[in-house]
Amino acid sequence: MKQEPAVHSPGVVVAVRGSVVDMRFDGGLPAIHTLLRAGDGGRVAIEVLSQRDARHVRGIALTPTQGLARGMPVEHTGGPLQAPVGKSILSRMFDVFGHTIDREPPLAIGEGVAWRSVHRAPPPLVRRSTSSEVFETGIKAIDVLTPLERGGKAGLFGGAGVGKTVLLTEMIHNMVGHQQGVSIFCGIGERSREGEELYREMQAAGVLPHMVMIFAQMNEPPGARFRVGHAALTMAEYFRDDEHRDVLLLVDNIFRFIQAGAEVSGLMGQMPSRLGYQPTMGTELAALEERIANTDSGAITAIQAVYVPADDFTDPAAVHTFSHLSASIVLSRKRASEGLFPAIDPLQSSSKMVTPGIVGERHYTLAQAIRRTLAQYAELKDIIAMLGLEQLSPDDRKVVARARRLERFLTQPFFTTEQFTGLTGKLVSLKDALDGCERILADEFKDLPESALYMIGAVDEATAKAKGKAKPEPEQQPTQEEAHALDDA
Repeated sequence: MKQEPAVHSPGVVVAVRGSVVDMRFDGGLPAIHTLLRAGDGGRVAIEVLSQRDARHVRGIALTPTQGLARGMPVEHTGGPLQAPVGKSILSRMFDVFGHTIDREPPLAIGEGVAWRSVHRAPPPLVRRSTSSEVFETGIKAIDVLTPLERGGKAGLFGGAGVGKTVLLTEMIHNMVGHQQGVSIFCGIGERSREGEELYREMQAAGVLPHMVMIFAQMNEPPGARFRVGHAALTMAEYFRDDEHRDVLLLVDNIFRFIQAGAEVSGLMGQMPSRLGYQPTMGTELAALEERIANTDSGAITAIQAVYVPADDFTDPAAVHTFSHLSASIVLSRKRASEGLFPAIDPLQSSSKMVTPGIVGERHYTLAQAIRRTLAQYAELKDIIAMLGLEQLSPDDRKVVARARRLERFLTQPFFTTEQFTGLTGKLVSLKDALDGCERILADEFKDLPESALYMIGAVDEATAKAKGKAKPEPEQQPTQEEAHALDDA
């Protein structure tokens, strides 16, 4: 028998306090997470968060509540907040409601577009993949020292101007061009300037046709910022489960999701927990993070920008976020100022994947040797600054030579910065990156100038670059060869 659609009686607004709206329904009460519409033309969207008694519900507005007054009718939409899914959403930019905000024609209903609830359960344990696979990015510094997990979550720590956006853009480029995947960028509490710049950069880099962008701006109500991450994951789950494609999900910034949750909790009158955070922070973050998973049909690999309040890593927001991450990539302003891009700090960055059982014995041993060499060089820098390179022992000089060559080899020209640097972008396989590091540690390139290893792809390019008398990088300190010549003299 054909089931008749449920008839929902309209409600009425009884109180408005900022973004919190109380409503009365004389018929059946709407369920938790139901989307309601009020105001002129239903312009105010309200999500039900609690049922106060037999006739009253309390909700949080996802849009500004200006003009909303007591006595106004409330329309029951019959379901929760929904996000558009389908092939047609590629290359488009959306808001939390699934409306296009890229000044292009709106999505045509029915043409490969479906709408799904943003509230979805994580994949069951029986569908999850138990094997740990490395997610290759084609970026040497990441693949060798902090490999990402396919279907895992990586945290990207970096301030303004250290190359965070460029690194994200390059990962999107490599994902699209070489792994036939889909990239989704989710801006939580983004500045409108950042979103507009990123859209233009993606367009210029030619990666927009395989990408979806969804934003909740910084000036939008906390309800919208709190739900945009769920909407982005609904889109990602479509490509993983229906299209069987790997998805790269970029979230900027996961701290603002927690911050929006704290605002919603406070507005709803819940008792705050430690340091003013909501008592349900751990549950809310887990509900979002657990949907990012590797299943039998595909994988969602997430890279999340993480803001650490006042650099306090014991802050509850940082602690709860760290518990979900499988890799941490730390960008260094000092390395960026030296021109060592990507400016990844190899000693502060880490990954749970660097174990012999996952990456293999050779990769693990090489990664440890690289870290040890770079750590020894960091300890020797003070002596070099005070006394000079010639005062070091022969063994220490070799360590410095290896470390400086490794630092330069781990730089890489990006496809997305070709128009600025004039250097052709390079995609380096993990095998080539490991071979290069191994040969540098074996002093195979000790007779080549350090600049020959700067901004190249595979290590064999260094010999050709040295023979071609490529323009050397500006260096403050003398090269190892110059130091030897001075010492001999």
